[in-house]
Amino acid sequence: MAGKTNGKNIIDNRKARHEYTFLETYEAGIELRGTEVKSLRAGKGNMNEAYAHIEKGEIWLYNMHISPYDFGNINNHEERRPRRLLLHKAEIASLYAKVREKGLTLVPVRMYFSGALVKVELALARGKKLYDKREALANKDTQRQVDRALKEMRREF
Repeated sequence: MAGKTNGKNIIDNRKARHEYTFLETYEAGIELRGTEVKSLRAGKGNMNEAYAHIEKGEIWLYNMHISPYDFGNINNHEERRPRRLLLHKAEIASLYAKVREKGLTLVPVRMYFSGALVKVELALARGKKLYDKREALANKDTQRQVDRALKEMRREF
């Protein structure tokens, strides 16, 4: 299980934070081609519709968009090709057992550089219901109002 890391963010999946409740997070490596890494360094990636799936003992990341490298040649990469995630076999087996439970899925949360390597933070998540989303927005709005009131009170004193 991965904690907070200090790597440089490349992509953050904010939509997933709204749609899912994260139960556990994992740090995984990702298998990329050279032009994909160069494109990510230029900040041209999107994982809003991305999801992970376990097949034959491997975890694959689907539907993540990495734009073609501007200075690439005919060997440039495909934009939405499946990409293999790198985890230990024991972690994959554990995730497979948990994903088979009702309502759990693997969602990529963010992608970041850890040194020269590209890492993906993968979350074991459960989808939120509509009322959960409304409650989360209401809590966020209430917290914002409290913060404003405290800031105003500090200014007066």
